[in-house]
Amino acid sequence: MGGRQEADVLKAVGSLPINAVKDLVSLGVCHRCILSLFGCYDCICSSPSIPTSALARAFNQVLPQGDYADQVCSVCLGILQFAYMDNNGVFVKNESASELAATIITDHQLDTFALQVSIPPLVLDNQKAVWLYIKTKWSSQLEFLELSKSTKDVFKMAITNTLETSLGVKSTETSFQIRLTYTLAHTSASTQDTSDTNGFSKRRKTGNVEGIRTVQSCTAAGEASADGLKKYIDSEAVSNELQVQGINNFKIPLEKVNQPCCLTYLCYRNPIFIGGRYLKFSRNVSQSRWIIDDERMGEASVEEIIGNIVLPMSKGDTYKFHAAGREDIDVRMLGTGRPFLIEIQNARQVPSSVFMKQVEMRINNLESKRIKVKDLKCLGSNGWDLMREGEAEKQKQYAALVWISRPINDNDLHAIVSLKDMKIMQKTPVRVLHRRSPLGREKIIHWMRVEKIAGSTQYFLLHLCTQAGTYIKEFVHGDLGRTHPSIGSILGCRAEILQLDVTDVKMDCFQDEPL
Repeated sequence: MGGRQEADVLKAVGSLPINAVKDLVSLGVCHRCILSLFGCYDCICSSPSIPTSALARAFNQVLPQGDYADQVCSVCLGILQFAYMDNNGVFVKNESASELAATIITDHQLDTFALQVSIPPLVLDNQKAVWLYIKTKWSSQLEFLELSKSTKDVFKMAITNTLETSLGVKSTETSFQIRLTYTLAHTSASTQDTSDTNGFSKRRKTGNVEGIRTVQSCTAAGEASADGLKKYIDSEAVSNELQVQGINNFKIPLEKVNQPCCLTYLCYRNPIFIGGRYLKFSRNVSQSRWIIDDERMGEASVEEIIGNIVLPMSKGDTYKFHAAGREDIDVRMLGTGRPFLIEIQNARQVPSSVFMKQVEMRINNLESKRIKVKDLKCLGSNGWDLMREGEAEKQKQYAALVWISRPINDNDLHAIVSLKDMKIMQKTPVRVLHRRSPLGREKIIHWMRVEKIAGSTQYFLLHLCTQAGTYIKEFVHGDLGRTHPSIGSILGCRAEILQLDVTDVKMDCFQDEPL
């Protein structure tokens, strides 16, 4: 501890009411909690490298207290002493906030971080109760400040300063989170108690979070109660005040504490979203991984081809693939491509424009040439909203190779081309009834165009633009009358679709040039 820091601490300690400090020490309250109760926050937060032992020496110069080093605070349960139990049940005590911050290690690429701290509500209740006890007992001799900062606030300010130094970046609202969670020994894993920044407790349902690192395993309570505190807690004045402060059914918490709290910490980046468009050139590649009875359908999937390159490059934990609609495995996706988002969980590498170009190059240079991506961008969570907003209203264009049971003539061509914004009714196709509800849906065929195939009278290419969600295969062959009208009913003959390509998905998102 530097000379100026030592002088500041001595000055702050010297300004404290000695009798009240003696009282607090007898209750097992640590030095940082004592400073906090009397509003001396700067000694804790502005000088986070001050060791606990040096702080004890400063107190001893003003008020000799004997050996206090190994006692766990009965108010903060070791939190402001930067002490904890590790996962082997070993007591670990850091001398300062700086030492604790040095144990928080991450391999994430950082430019900023946000700190979240969760402590048991018992600590906040302890702090309020002791403050009211001292305020009530010594009110005739002391002029008290309001308790404006909770133990959580003080700890968070102290550790934030040191984390900024150790990580070399500033703390602000950002996507990268460092989460410190203090818990009690017998708290259920499914309903951990947490508290907000104002000290009011709330209950949050939690589960096992992948990537959580355990710094310590469990905490303990204590044994003997303090008779002096009980006398004042049980008094009517303090009892009423405790209820006003939201501490109901108060049970004496200031017991001798044998072990500090458990601490777990998690370094985690909120999901990042990479948006773009993909083209699919193979008729044996599904959009997502497709397994039936433990057997893979198709040779690969768009999801896996993209994800297996993006995930290791971003050094994330997992990924999720989202697309604006889907095409069947035997349908190619051509033209401007289909909009998609890939959501990367806990990426260690922050995507840049150079990163995007590298991803595009690696995917597009794959030897198989099954797919291609374009217009990749790193987006915020609003990228998902942009895709969903356009998905319901989008139009799609197709090219279908069609066979009919008789030669096509000019009247057929005119009958097809003349139909504009034609409404059709489609019942759920027979081929998907096993997984979709049997419903009727009205869809719109905006326009159609026929391209003859040289040397053939019964085959032709049908180009069409439809409302999103139209079943094109069923529109061609009629699906046993479940789609009406259909190409077969319009021409009055049997019609079959042999091949289908999506040639355009008309959505404005995730493209460099307008359609």
